[in-house]
Amino acid sequence: MTESTRALDRVLKEAGGSEVLDVLSERLSGADLTTLLLEVMRRRVRALSPADVLRRYGQDRFVAPAQVPFRSLRRVEDAVLSALPADVEVVTLAPVAPLGACSALGPVDQNKVVSTIRNSEVAADPTNALALEAAARRRAAKGAEPVRLAALQRVARAQRFDGAASHAHFTLFALVTAGRDTGDLTFERQHAAEHLRILADAVRACGIPDPQASVTVLDERFERMAAPLATTPDPERQSGRGYYTGLCYKIYGNGLEVGDGGFVDWTARLLGNRKERLLISALGLDRLAPS
Repeated sequence: MTESTRALDRVLKEAGGSEVLDVLSERLSGADLTTLLLEVMRRRVRALSPADVLRRYGQDRFVAPAQVPFRSLRRVEDAVLSALPADVEVVTLAPVAPLGACSALGPVDQNKVVSTIRNSEVAADPTNALALEAAARRRAAKGAEPVRLAALQRVARAQRFDGAASHAHFTLFALVTAGRDTGDLTFERQHAAEHLRILADAVRACGIPDPQASVTVLDERFERMAAPLATTPDPERQSGRGYYTGLCYKIYGNGLEVGDGGFVDWTARLLGNRKERLLISALGLDRLAPS
């Protein structure tokens, strides 16, 4: 039994049994659950003093200011945006996403996401939000030209990370390209090369002269794509398997992993069309900013 399971069992016993969980998760509608939880939070806030809030501010890792200096991070944001082609639209994303934006699309445990009581979740990955936007645009355009979007977003993740460059919240630069399968991996070859070029240019613009990319082939059909990408093969990579399809890659700068990307089936599933293709990429800007 895991620590989280033991904690849940203890809470359910205190709350009156496992039936409480059934009622909250299955019997109440989303709107009714929101009404209940809003009242719970309203009552809990009544008991808080200003001193309580200050104490929580000093203890809660989710609310502490970023450790990267503002001006350093701002310069990096400008640098990565300068690497974008003019026809890639930069989107200002909302700070929250629909509940399930991460877990319903990829194999992500919802406990790694900061869920809200309003059937939404704090932004954890801009590629998921951009995928939703791209799918909406693809549906409205009825399969016209590829949709190419980018975003900068401060995100929060609930799991604990190790290392000095890992924090509860951080800024990501995200890039997605959504389009239709045109046969012979044409879409995949064109846009994988473009994403890797943009990512490399963005890392260089941040003052790192020699970014490196490693590629992992997840489907043998993609073997012939890997060599022209001029990257280092990484067949032993385990992270991302089951998340990406076909091919995925990592970006390194100064010996530190700074980016990740690959093909996913999200728009195909969102639109119910197996011909839809989506490539996502992201860079961790806190890791690119000088301290």
